Amino acid sequence: MRDAWRQEAAYLCPLRSTLGSHAMIDELDEVLRQLLIRELPVKNGEVNIEFHQPRREWSARLSRPTLNLFLYHLCENTTLRQPEWEVQRNGDGTATRRRKPVRVDLHYMITAWAAEPEDEHRLLARTIMALCRNATLPEDLLPESFADQPVPIPLRVADPELLRNPADLWSAMDNELRPAVSCVVTLALNPYQAFTGPLVRTRELRLGQAAALPLFERLLQPAEALWAVGGALRGAGPFAGLRLTLVERGLTVPVSADGRYVIGNLEEGEYTLELEAEGQKPQRRRITVPSPSYDIEV
Repeated sequence: MRDAWRQEAAYLCPLRSTLGSHAMIDELDEVLRQLLIRELPVKNGEVNIEFHQPRREWSARLSRPTLNLFLYHLCENTTLRQPEWEVQRNGDGTATRRRKPVRVDLHYMITAWAAEPEDEHRLLARTIMALCRNATLPEDLLPESFADQPVPIPLRVADPELLRNPADLWSAMDNELRPAVSCVVTLALNPYQAFTGPLVRTRELRLGQAAALPLFERLLQPAEALWAVGGALRGAGPFAGLRLTLVERGLTVPVSADGRYVIGNLEEGEYTLELEAEGQKPQRRRITVPSPSYDIEV
């Protein structure tokens, strides 16, 4: 059995595509830097804020108190995954389709470096309090490339489920074990294009023998065609209380708040649609399947 779909106007051949702005990891680093400078606070550059891998040779070169945010892991947050597409009707006979962005967890290991352990502990404590005061990144610190983030950017600080085996991480970096604070930032990254194309108004489904059969066998059993059509009611509205009926089948057709409707499993031919609004005389309109348009003036 073969399904053959014909779309008079399809999204698969877009008229144009657009890519929005994209938040970048280096810009996120700078946001975290400015957040800590403001919240700790850091005055006159008394504490360096860096984003290095804390290897032994790096730490040996430090000459002043330093707060280091090491990005050690990135992964998709599959709990927040949204595979469905968003469809925006543009009012000019076209629609824009876009995929939801990928939500990515960025895992930072925050360590403090100073000449005395007391100074390191004090700096770590101030850092935890500064980050915990901000459940999300403050909007006034975000650059323009973060404007399309779908939700405020959340922070998770000192999560007990993270950094369970810090000794292994420090061993891999050839450095001594020291206290560290975990911080996870969930960022939306959108690698997808938004496509704009004409609305689909007619869809055809054909049921018949597979194309691989010899021609004469296919001709003996002609395919059966079924159509699905979609249109809109054109008028001042509102359409919420309007009743639409396919007269030949006595079928009530759902109408959306913006006046759109879809009818499926139709054979080729002419049909009658009856529109009835409360307190008004019913009106009938004829449609032909297939047809370039199924919009109805009301």
